[in-house]
Amino acid sequence: MDEVERRVVDHFRDAMAAGDAEAVRLALHPYLHWTEPSGSVVRGRVNVLAALSTGGVPALPGSVELRDGQIYRWVCESVGEEEPLAE
Repeated sequence: MDEVERRVVDHFRDAMAAGDAEAVRLALHPYLHWTEPSGSVVRGRVNVLAALSTGGVPALPGSVELRDGQIYRWVCESVGEEEPLAE
């Protein structure tokens, strides 16, 4: 994540923590693609906001893409499969 992406992500997460709905909305691109740790994808700002409304502030993404200064693609860190224990 470069410096600009990090600033936008930090601004978004700070707005989420502060409950600033307008700043959160403006940080997200209308055609946002949000990939959950499970790999499922939520598309569209309205749908993503609905999905985020019950979870609190998301962790830093594994990757992010900006478009027009807004978050266009957010990929959560994937939940890796547990490795087998060494015998």
